[in-house]
Amino acid sequence: MQAESKVNILVVDDKAENLLALEAILGELGENLVQATSGEEALWCLLNHDFAVILLDVQMPGMDGFEAASLIRSRPRSRQTPIIFLTAFGADDYMQFKGYAAGAVDYLLKPIDPHILTSKVKIFVELYKKSEALKQQAKQLAILNAELKQSEEKFRSLSTCSPVGIFEIDHQGNCTYVNPRYEVICGVTAAESLEKIWLESIHPDDKELASASWLNYINEGKEYSQEYRFLLKDGIVRWVHISCASMLAADGTIQGYVGTVEDITERKNAEDTRAQMFREQTARQEAEAANKMKDEFLAVLSHELRTPLTAMLGWSKILRTKKLDEQGTIRALDAIERNAIAQTQLIEDILDISRIIRGQLRLNLGVVNLQSVIQTALEAVRPQAEMKSLQLDICLDSDVGKVSGDAVRLQQVILNLLTNAVKFTPKDGRVEVHLKLLEPSCAHITVKDTGIGIEPEFLPKVFERFRQADSSTTRSQNGLGLGLAIVRHLVELHGGTINAESPGKGQGATFGVTLPLMQNRKEL
Repeated sequence: MQAESKVNILVVDDKAENLLALEAILGELGENLVQATSGEEALWCLLNHDFAVILLDVQMPGMDGFEAASLIRSRPRSRQTPIIFLTAFGADDYMQFKGYAAGAVDYLLKPIDPHILTSKVKIFVELYKKSEALKQQAKQLAILNAELKQSEEKFRSLSTCSPVGIFEIDHQGNCTYVNPRYEVICGVTAAESLEKIWLESIHPDDKELASASWLNYINEGKEYSQEYRFLLKDGIVRWVHISCASMLAADGTIQGYVGTVEDITERKNAEDTRAQMFREQTARQEAEAANKMKDEFLAVLSHELRTPLTAMLGWSKILRTKKLDEQGTIRALDAIERNAIAQTQLIEDILDISRIIRGQLRLNLGVVNLQSVIQTALEAVRPQAEMKSLQLDICLDSDVGKVSGDAVRLQQVILNLLTNAVKFTPKDGRVEVHLKLLEPSCAHITVKDTGIGIEPEFLPKVFERFRQADSSTTRSQNGLGLGLAIVRHLVELHGGTINAESPGKGQGATFGVTLPLMQNRKEL
């Protein structure tokens, strides 16, 4: 801590012994004693120094004490300095009046009582110190006021030129300050801006959300940052970004809130424009993809319809030659029948998809035993499986109850999954069929094969219409790519779900169907 500086005390006397005596008396005060032996010398001291008190001898050769006191009082720097007259002669009323008239604050007779002198001087020293302290405080306060005024002017200038609106509200929600930009964004006058806060400019459709978020901010005290629409008096809708922070007192209590309002209408319009362009671009891409899929589908359809027709026409021409023996004739008729059945299935798939698209595919609901449906479908594909030496692993839980559904359509679902499994599984492979109780109210059917598998990028599209992993007319397997799309729709019509899994190409595939069971199944 910095030591307190000493103050000056001026002692004026023409006799050296008096000066030594005064120095001995006042030395205990610990202040800076300045000595002068004449009035002229005292005046020279006052030119460069300030003093807490002046002890001035009355009787001095040349300029006496009264004359010196008058000159001291005539100078602005020493006009308020206290003067105590010291005299060895009697002090009648006239002399005292003259002394006080010259500006003295006291009049002491020699020999001087040390205690009285010390106490009087000490009082003036303390007064001087307090006065100097007040002057210093006043100076510092003036500096602070000047800095504050400069800071306020700087803030006002920045606020006026700010491209965002600035507002201030007290803890009761009353608006206490806004800048010109705030008035423009909110569409209010200077007077109106102090009568209502920004919440009152919120669009009616956003007001509930804004009020709730603001109340939450008031309760939690976190930083506030939201985007809303403003509805101005002329009906103009303006998008704004509101930011707000708390103003805290020294004790941490909230005095109010200061925030900004930024007009983001152009940014929002640009975002809407980009979003619209993106939607249009996406729609174009989807339309182009759909057209491409349809073109590919039509090419596949043409190929699939022409293939059995070509076989039937070929065998028909051979039969017309009547050159076949009985076995050849049987083989020809079998080929014609087999291709006719295949073409009929193609047409049925096309008709089913047409009904699905138009929303006209209906179910003939009844009580369905899933074990019977699966067994019937298995018998239908067993010949093809045996021709490829495929192993059929069948596990049907007899405890699984019945479902409410269309038996024909459910058989179509299982038959399609089994047909695909047999078709895409190479010779000596394996096909597994499981029926189990997934949970008390659901049945789960699984068809798993060791076939060609499904590539990861195609797996999410496996149930989409007109989608095939290979849509070329030279692909190794036949079909229109409609079967799984029909299966998914039929399963969903029954209130169930279907999913497909595959580790990847050449690693087989698993299809799972979940169907809701009928309630009170034990009574059926």
